[in-house]
Amino acid sequence: MAKLPVYSKSGEKVGTYSIEATDLAPHINRQLLHDVVVMYQASLRQGTVRTKSRSDVRGSTKKMYRQKGTGNARAGSIRSGVRRGGGHIFARRPRDYSYRLPKKAVRLALRMAIASKILDDQLVIIDQLDFDAPATGEMAAILKSLHCDGKSVLVTTEKLDSNVYKSARNIDKISVSPVSDLNALEVLRPKKMLVTQAALDTIKEKMAQKKE
Repeated sequence: MAKLPVYSKSGEKVGTYSIEATDLAPHINRQLLHDVVVMYQASLRQGTVRTKSRSDVRGSTKKMYRQKGTGNARAGSIRSGVRRGGGHIFARRPRDYSYRLPKKAVRLALRMAIASKILDDQLVIIDQLDFDAPATGEMAAILKSLHCDGKSVLVTTEKLDSNVYKSARNIDKISVSPVSDLNALEVLRPKKMLVTQAALDTIKEKMAQKKE
């Protein structure tokens, strides 16, 4: 059983935490991780693009000149897509790019994402992370003491903590998420994952329940 160091806010080692990557996922399936990440990214697409077809363009529908005898190529309406100012041949319309993979696959991908952080030594555990009031300077000092400053970091708390969120929201490359809102994309995107000991306990408990 691997024992990861647990740090205090000042960056001092105050204990160890026993956890194995295999406790969360028996192996890492890169194809599944890719598929789930693409699914989340597709859901972020706005899909609001729209171009005009020939029916949307202003102009007469009258045939420009007779079919034969002019010496010109035959032509129909001035709104034709082959003419300047005409509509698009294949006009683009608003669409929804989102889709869903099976729930079991999405949940497994989340377990694999967290397990990959453990295997890559990108998981940092802090004994507790709480503030009496929003304190961006204190949060920045904590990140620096844990050697997480200047890097993209996902701060994970056991529950939604508004003081932690407000303390970190103005720091570049830092995002905050409670355990209940975690997904594979949010876990894999940052370089490091800073998780409280209580949050990691919750993750292990939830993952154990979903594996049963």
